[in-house]
Amino acid sequence: MSDARVLLPRAHGEAVLSARMRSVPEDFRVEELPSFEPSGSGEHLLLTVEKRGMNTAYAARLLAEWAGVQEMAIGYAGLKDRHALTVQRFSVHLPRRVAPDIALLEREGELRVLGHHWHSRKLPRGALAGNRFGLLLRDVQGAPGAIDQRLARIAEAGVPNYFGEQRFGREGDNIAQARSMFAGRRVRREQRGILLSAARSQLFNRVLAARVGRGDWDRALPGEVWMLDGTRSVFGPQPLDEALDARLQQMDIHPTGPLWGRGALRSADDVAGIENAALADEESLALKKGLERAGLSQERRALRVRAGGLEWTRPAPGTLSLTFSLPAGSYATAVLAELGEVAAQSPF
Repeated sequence: MSDARVLLPRAHGEAVLSARMRSVPEDFRVEELPSFEPSGSGEHLLLTVEKRGMNTAYAARLLAEWAGVQEMAIGYAGLKDRHALTVQRFSVHLPRRVAPDIALLEREGELRVLGHHWHSRKLPRGALAGNRFGLLLRDVQGAPGAIDQRLARIAEAGVPNYFGEQRFGREGDNIAQARSMFAGRRVRREQRGILLSAARSQLFNRVLAARVGRGDWDRALPGEVWMLDGTRSVFGPQPLDEALDARLQQMDIHPTGPLWGRGALRSADDVAGIENAALADEESLALKKGLERAGLSQERRALRVRAGGLEWTRPAPGTLSLTFSLPAGSYATAVLAELGEVAAQSPF
């Protein structure tokens, strides 16, 4: 299981469709859901930008050139894929509160500014409530009734909160690079963070895959650690009672898995046993030791995520349009994977 791109088990049954996506950027639309309102004062210009076929890092460089500042003066909450139509916020540190002409930043068909306000602080990573997705699947093959049933089930029960393939590199080789780094190979500082995240994601996905395979990824087991829906707040382990079970069924809380680091697992009993068994192979042991030596601490991530406001239509024969929201850090590919095989095409 050394290849991070290995197909992870589905929670809701066999594939009900095959399709393709991302023939054009508009097939994959992502809009950040902000977690705060601009303060209206300060020396950081907060820009809401729509970009087409452009990743976040490239847009940040354009903003720095436009404003005549270093790239470190640019803030953004999350990374967005190049092969998409995306709306996200950026902040630009302008101590003199003099903004260049917005029109000089815009590029027809590539980048436009939807709004701008002054704010008191640089936009930090993770400062978003989540993302709203609009996806168009093309060449859809599958029985409409079965697809509708699967989507209804996803809306009701959520999906496994797997890390997406983006975490593992263009060729899926970030895990091999992480092992090489842990063995002593020097890497750039920014690359180090990417590889640490990939190693953590790989271990989490293995634990979640084990729970999905057992059929208890969304159920309570002895020793469970819980996360409040829509937050990173965790509690437990604690004995399961009727009140806790009701919150689980209402999706107010979710079981969690480990984001590996130093210290003891917070889980206990059956859950700790499952997690240790899932990570007992040679590669997992190497990744765990590397993360511990890197100084990361044990954290938790929800095993389950719900696709908020999931709706679907068929705008034309052979197409399927999906809209839904996910909390920050969760992947639209986790929803698509529960439907079937969706081939991403990115010719643009």
